[in-house]
This record gives sequence, structure tokens and C-alpha cells, in this order.
Amino acid sequence: MALLPTAIKPNILIVEDSPTLALTYREYLRILDVPIEIAETGADALKLIAEKSPTVVLLDLKLPDMEGITILKQLKAAKRDTRVIVVTAHGSVAVAVEAMREGADDFLLKPFTADRITITVKNALEMHRLANLVQQFEGRNSRKFDKFIGESQAMQAVYRMIEDCAPSKASVFIMGESGTGKELCAEAIHQMSPRNSKKFVALNCAAIPENLIESEIFGHKKGAFTGAVADRDGAAVSAHGGTLFLDEICEMPLDLQAKLLRFVQTGEVVPVGSNIAVPVNVRFVCATNRIPWEEVASGRFREDLYYRLHVIPIHLPPLRERGKDVVTLAKHLLAGFSKEEGKTFTIIEPAAEARLLAHSWPGNVRELGNVIQSAVVLNDGPRLSAAMLERLMGQSPATIQRQAQKAPSLYPPPISKTQPDTIEPFAVQERRIIEHTIALCNGKVRMAAVKLGLNPSTLYRKIKEWA
Repeated sequence: MALLPTAIKPNILIVEDSPTLALTYREYLRILDVPIEIAETGADALKLIAEKSPTVVLLDLKLPDMEGITILKQLKAAKRDTRVIVVTAHGSVAVAVEAMREGADDFLLKPFTADRITITVKNALEMHRLANLVQQFEGRNSRKFDKFIGESQAMQAVYRMIEDCAPSKASVFIMGESGTGKELCAEAIHQMSPRNSKKFVALNCAAIPENLIESEIFGHKKGAFTGAVADRDGAAVSAHGGTLFLDEICEMPLDLQAKLLRFVQTGEVVPVGSNIAVPVNVRFVCATNRIPWEEVASGRFREDLYYRLHVIPIHLPPLRERGKDVVTLAKHLLAGFSKEEGKTFTIIEPAAEARLLAHSWPGNVRELGNVIQSAVVLNDGPRLSAAMLERLMGQSPATIQRQAQKAPSLYPPPISKTQPDTIEPFAVQERRIIEHTIALCNGKVRMAAVKLGLNPSTLYRKIKEWA
């Protein structure tokens, strides 16, 4: 199965000191129809890298004359346009993770199947091709894109990535911090794809109770469980012919990950309470605010599912890395919220723009929207000043976390011991318990949510409401 052509024919370098394994890997990869070289030592590998400029290097970390990590560091220091896949034994997962931190693009744990190595190398070749396309179109004029607001170079790269991958059938894996617009990105991919006449179905894996998520994805038959009073199609069947967007995919329980893998591999779903498989044709777009390969290394995400879904990765930059996009977004949001609230705001003062640019925006575009909306509701226009923003920006969830880390004593105990007969409203007690738990967790809201059995987004919403 040949890959799509590029301007320069791609090539692969296998760095493996065992001739038997090297020849086995080359045989596995013949299906890709790409020239393959083999190096048995680090010195030979460095020589071939200099001569051949390989597209992908399959790098064993244990070599007779040097550590594979040394070759990796030299590749990255030279800023070569090469994708590196490190190979190591199952007992050396920590070494593989360290290699990823040093700049490796992916990793394989021995022993692995022919399918596993083929998919991994094919993904690396595809990413190299797409990266080259981004460079080729680097000179395009800056512009707005679909529903996105922003013209920074970081976002221009995202726009081009969406344009290039949209026509494909390959699975897309969107990564980025919370509030960066991952669902917006997924919608843009769907709208630009040949599937745009069919449904775009979004499912948040973190927002659905664990006992219901299988039914939400695959559907159920009448009587399958208590409350199943009729047959119901799941998100997969609803998205037939279109796009299935699985947000917060790394939050999915491991047992359900196995069923999702079967769906990805076979294109068939089995509703809860049924034994009959239903053929479904969807394009998978997934998203997470975690680092997926770290989730794999820690055992929280299936490695085989990772390789099936992590075909075309797209990273959405945090708002703090988007420069003047912050002000552009703020003006757009100000106009929208002013109209919605019947206010007269039309101008953001220069001092307010400077304050917006100086903020780190840990909550990204979602936090910016909350700040602008609150400023519009609590003040009168036509000018948005720095003073109007200061109080709101000083009470972001990140600030509350920092306060909790520096001064946990600010939060009183959850139960009053001095006035045992005093009855307080539930909302007051709830806030005290949550704030006290955040303090005990050193300001880490996600950890506090786990301790309290709540969704992290619930805590962030409550913190914002209290602010």
C-alpha cells in the first residue's frame, strides 16, 4: 500500500544491532513501498543520516558503540526534518518516556507485531508529509478561518493542518489545554471534509457517568438495563457517514477502550443488550488535554487504541502563545456580549489591551470569554478599562490555586466545631468543603475533584461563579 506522493521520495533508516531483527523489521515495512536502509551501530547510523537524510528513523536505544539517545539528541540539535521512533524493551518504559521528552516522535515496546510497527511508521511518514505541506504554504496570507478568531502564526499552522487533513479518512487526534477550542477544531475538520452533508456527533467522555458511556456510544436495546424502555441508537450509529468526535478520550474507562478498539478495527458496533453487530462508517476525531503517550506509558490508555486513533495529531496552542490574538478575540467577544446584554461597549482602552496581553490565561479562550462577559455585565460602556478587568482577572481559578498553595490556612475546616448547633445553607457548606479540599490538595483542582468524586469542570465552574 503506497503512501501519497510528496515532492521528495520518503525513506526509512532502521538502527538495530541485531541483523535478524533489522531484516525482520524491513520485511514488515515492505508494504509501505519506501526505500529502507539498515545501520547496526551508532556510527553507521550517523553516517547514513548525514548521507541519506532519512524521513523516519526507527531507533533502538541499545547499541553496541553508543546509546540511541545520543543519536536522538544529535538529530534534534541539528534540527533535521526527521521523525524518530524509538524502540525499547517493555522493562524500559521510563527510558522510552525520557526519549519522548528529548524529542522522539513516538515509541515502540518490544515485542511488537508487524501491524504495530507498520501503523507507527506509516503515521510518522504521513506526519512528515503534512509538515512539509505546512512549510510549502507558509507564505499564504494571514486570514480568519471558519469559526476561529485569530491570525497568529501559531493559528495559521493549525488552519493549514485542518485544510490538509480534512479530505482524508484518517483519524485525527486533537491535543491542547482546556479552553483552546478542540471541539471547534473538530467541527472545522468535519465541515471541510466530504462528510459535511452528514452528522457531526460530539461526545464528552468525561461528562458521562461510567455506567452509561457504553450505551451513549454504541446504543442499547429495550430492556438492556433499568431505564432502557426503548431501543436507542448511540452516537456511533447517529454519526454514520459523518464524523464521531470523542472529546476527553483519555478519560474513557479501560474496559470500554477495548470495545472502542474493536469498533475502530471492524467498523461494527454491538448495542448494549444485543448480539447483532451493526456496520457503521464514521471518521474518528478525538481530543484530550492530556499527553496521550504519557497516558499509554502509565497504563491508563491502551497502547493499541493509541496507535489506531493517533494518526494525524493536531496541537492547539494555548492562548498565551498566540500574541495579539488575545486582543482580537477580546474585541470580538466584547461586541457579542455587549449586543447580548444591551450594553454600549465598543472600545478596549490601550491599558486594558496591555493587561489582556500580560495575563497568562490558564483557562485559555474559555477564561477570556468569562472575563469579558463578566466585565460587560458588571459595568457600563462604551470603553472597557483596565480597572474593569483587574478585579475579574485576579480571581481566575489559577489565582485561587496559587492562593491555596501559598496560604492553605485561608480555608476554614469543613465542619464548624465552635458552633455545632448553627445551621448554614447548603451552598455555604458546599463552598467551604470544596475550598478546604483544594487547599489540602495544594491547590490542584483536578486532584480535589477526584477526591470529592466530581468532574474537574464542575469545580472550575463553581470557582468562577464564586469569583
